[in-house]
Amino acid sequence: MDQFSRTKLLFGQEAIAIFQKSRIAVMGLGGVGSYAAEALARSGIGAFLLVDFDTIGLSNLNRQLPALHSTIGKLKTEAMRDRILDINPKAKVEIYSDFCAHESRDFLLNNVDFVVDAIDSLGPKTGLLEACVQKNIPVISSMGAASRFDPAKIELADISKSRICPLAKKVRKYLHRRGIESGIPVIYSYEKPIAQFDHKAGAEEEWVSGRGRKRGTLGSVVYLPAIMGMWAASYVLRKLAGKI
Repeated sequence: MDQFSRTKLLFGQEAIAIFQKSRIAVMGLGGVGSYAAEALARSGIGAFLLVDFDTIGLSNLNRQLPALHSTIGKLKTEAMRDRILDINPKAKVEIYSDFCAHESRDFLLNNVDFVVDAIDSLGPKTGLLEACVQKNIPVISSMGAASRFDPAKIELADISKSRICPLAKKVRKYLHRRGIESGIPVIYSYEKPIAQFDHKAGAEEEWVSGRGRKRGTLGSVVYLPAIMGMWAASYVLRKLAGKI
């Protein structure tokens, strides 16, 4: 019996073979991306590209999988790489400890079978989604997970069907200007974000700002981004296995 035997019983040997040959890019390793990456690793995905510019801080302990007191100050990419290799030493894990920006996007998307978009900055996020559409690379994108309580209001839908989520609204607006109105699956919450901040503290529209801008701080809890990350991993696995 190997470590993926239970997954094999569910998905079948052919799907496991596909998982092991697949290379998945996880863009953003916060609450959503870290859970997605780990779920994919535990399911037998054979190769990863992990992208994040940030280091682990004390405030990450409440929701991000690789965040431990022992990893504070470490690059998120390095901590997640080490965690994946501890789960599956045979996995191939490449890391890029910087933004997924315009100048890096082409080489980051080279030889990628699927993209998990867990970026929370609007510019890099929308640029990535546009590039995935142009390059015909399958992608699953997560929208805002902070400032919310209710996991029952999370759903999977085409970007054109998303509602209420301020980040999804901004993403739709950006993509519409570039002629993309549908075709991108997103995991989002239709719960109205709680009014926990004011303009001076940093509204959500500022918090999801572009690269380099100072962002406000939003309240969050572990289960919302974790559910979104697990759902993203589920989508990737089922797509690769031909289940959806």
